[in-house]
Amino acid sequence: MPHFLFAYHGGKMLETEAETEAEIARWQGWFDNISAAIVDPGNPIGEARTVSDTGFVDDGGPNPLSGYSIVIADDIDAAVAMARDCPIIGSGTVEVAEIYEFTM
Repeated sequence: MPHFLFAYHGGKMLETEAETEAEIARWQGWFDNISAAIVDPGNPIGEARTVSDTGFVDDGGPNPLSGYSIVIADDIDAAVAMARDCPIIGSGTVEVAEIYEFTM
């Protein structure tokens, strides 16, 4: 079955412990709902630098990554359907991309 990368971009900054706890609960609920599809729940992303042939920028670029997960799904449409309920939607986005196996 194909694997898909969920690349989370943006999201709101949480200011209080109560907001953080509520957001963690939302993510846990979503992960519980898609648990059969999760290959790697991933992690939030910290400081980022975007590297190009002209150097790098410290802020992660125009659409910085905030986290990732890897899931399995029948096809990209099924993966997109899963991503639609992601807690980041509304304050950020989920980029869905198929992962192709490559061996060296």
